[in-house]
Amino acid sequence: MVEVVAALIWRDDRFMICRRPENKARGLLWEFVGGKVEKGESGEEALSRECMEELDIEISAERVFCDVVHEYPDITVHLTVFESKIVSGEPKLIEHADMKWITPAEICEYDFCPADKDILEKIMERADGEIYGL
Repeated sequence: MVEVVAALIWRDDRFMICRRPENKARGLLWEFVGGKVEKGESGEEALSRECMEELDIEISAERVFCDVVHEYPDITVHLTVFESKIVSGEPKLIEHADMKWITPAEICEYDFCPADKDILEKIMERADGEIYGL
């Protein structure tokens, strides 16, 4: 099982999603920014590194939002999602094909990686009457 981390980053009532490059596994599907935890890294350290590498932003991982285990045909991932905030920088497309800020109501308009299904359901559940942002 591969340990993977992702950032749930809010800007007002919208959260960030990124579109995977066409040439990668699950190409052109939408996801949360993040990636694999390297040996010797904490989840927070890995997430900080991935956000810098993929979007050129410095983030702060505030707390765990949720975690899921998902089996793809080629890999099984344990995905931990951290509620995070941007500490410095403005996101740039370094690794991804696209990036958007969407509301929970817009989730159904995008094709996400299958591992994100439970995470997206939790975001929609939380959307009922709650104000977003850290």
